[in-house]
Amino acid sequence: MSRISELVEELCPDGVLHRRLGDVAEISGRNVAPKDMGDGDVNIYSLPAFDRNRTPEILSGTSVGSAKTKLSDPAVLVPKLNPHIPRVWRLENLPDRAYCSPEFYPLKPDSTILEIGFLYHYIANKIEWLAGTVTGSTNSHKRLQRDDYLNLRLPVPPLEVQREIVRILDQFTQLEAELEAELEAELEARQTQMKYVASTLLDGDQLALTTSESIRDLCNINRGVVISKDYLTEHPGAFPVYSSQTTDFGVFGYIDTFAFNDHEAITWTTDGANAGSVFYQRDKKYTITNVCGRLVVKDDRLLTSYLYYQLKYRAKNYVSQGMGNPKLMANQMGAIMVPLPSIQEQERIISILGPMESLTADLISGLPAEIQARRKQYEYYRDKLLTFKELAA
Repeated sequence: MSRISELVEELCPDGVLHRRLGDVAEISGRNVAPKDMGDGDVNIYSLPAFDRNRTPEILSGTSVGSAKTKLSDPAVLVPKLNPHIPRVWRLENLPDRAYCSPEFYPLKPDSTILEIGFLYHYIANKIEWLAGTVTGSTNSHKRLQRDDYLNLRLPVPPLEVQREIVRILDQFTQLEAELEAELEAELEARQTQMKYVASTLLDGDQLALTTSESIRDLCNINRGVVISKDYLTEHPGAFPVYSSQTTDFGVFGYIDTFAFNDHEAITWTTDGANAGSVFYQRDKKYTITNVCGRLVVKDDRLLTSYLYYQLKYRAKNYVSQGMGNPKLMANQMGAIMVPLPSIQEQERIISILGPMESLTADLISGLPAEIQARRKQYEYYRDKLLTFKELAA
């Protein structure tokens, strides 16, 4: 930071010129039909490619489905559509035969005045504001026009100042990416460890020697009822409704009544992409929807929390995939066989898996907050570094 202060004091102590973006950069490129791309491989910078780790798709020219914009010079790709998703792509070293989706504008800076990295960080800093200026029936239909970008006014400090700012912001970006990768790796390691320990405890040789019984013989089984979003709106309250969600412990919403008042129970998702997801309910007054089931243990040889761990790691194996709609219905759940070790052994298993699950849950909940905190810190410094006093006319 001190180096930037020194450069500003030396090179632009009275402020910097603020220029219209269209005066220091242009929207470049020309549209090319697939038939004119030839048979060789081409690099396609598309919206899906951005979302997949910012790696271009490599296709043969004749297999490209529609016209693309030819890229000949380094550029910053900025989005036309869905600007609420900040897809800003910095392309400094273009491969041969590079094209971008027409849903991007390629912004080519005048390199004698504007560093491409400075332009990239400036647009990244402005994209949220730009998204708020456009209209559309939904976020997915909001669209930015050429002049929305070209009419932006930006500070244009001397190139030496720009380069130092880019160096610092690139370093921030790299540190943020490394932190995110480190936290995600730690989470993955914890989850892998949890699965290994659970597999050892729940499917080990010792349990294989115990008796097993079906869930229908060990539990009372219930299905839920249809509850619409309108019903949630019309009957707000404090009692949770569990459904097919996997976030927020399966909570669909809250209403003013409840169907069950359980000391201990297990709920699970019966239909859809999340079929087989299992949740442990303790001292809860709640309701379940028609895509959710409920288990209440009726046999004193089985602990509910032990059954929860058995199903957490095994229920997905019983999900049927017929007709493209995954299901784990009540009859399928009821047929699952559960090993029944002694109560003491069940308690031992719970005492090991419970703390491990809590640690993993804490990491899962803390990961987004930690990443967001670092991102806010980066955005704060980015905004500070890109703000300059305007040179008086």
